[in-house]
Amino acid sequence: MPNAAPFEEHTDRYEAWFDEYEAVYESELNALDRLLDDGRALEVGVGSGRFAAPLGIDIGVDPTIGMLQRARRREIDVVRGVAEQLPFAEETFETVLLVTTICFVEDVPATLAEARRVLAPDGDLVLGYVDRHSPVGEIYEQHKEESPFYRDATFVSTDQLRGALLDAGFTDFEIVQTVFRWIDEVDEPEPVEPGYGDGSFVVIKARR
Repeated sequence: MPNAAPFEEHTDRYEAWFDEYEAVYESELNALDRLLDDGRALEVGVGSGRFAAPLGIDIGVDPTIGMLQRARRREIDVVRGVAEQLPFAEETFETVLLVTTICFVEDVPATLAEARRVLAPDGDLVLGYVDRHSPVGEIYEQHKEESPFYRDATFVSTDQLRGALLDAGFTDFEIVQTVFRWIDEVDEPEPVEPGYGDGSFVVIKARR
């Protein structure tokens, strides 16, 4: 199981980030919403439901009890579990969403394999994350020892993640990006643009 202790111990600090960086949060939501389709969806690593609730995803899984309690208050149907062993039957969902979760999992290939297992044929996996090779990603990597959340994180680049997705059997990638400035400089939602390489928050949609 990934190290859930920081999220149990610092839940209020986690929640406060979204209020402090509201414009960054809205930028990320807009990028995710651009690639999400309608249909039965699951968020893996749902946390406190900050993304699932506004995006209309009502089922979430997470290993952190405190986070699940908050997600439940946001009317998310929550289950305790980990990305590498999802407690759902095969071909259950039309969309599986992971937001920032990929940098915290213990086993990326197992996570992607599990996401593919629970997706219906032609279902979509949507991944939102801070690109390791972006300006924000570089700073997070340099200072991750200072953060209780990112201390154990393994940031990935878009090229790395695309390779892992191909290895897992995913196809038909669509990619968008946002957050083009350092987060302290973002005072209104940033644009969502196709591709990657300039924005620090990247979203990939891949077909099962």
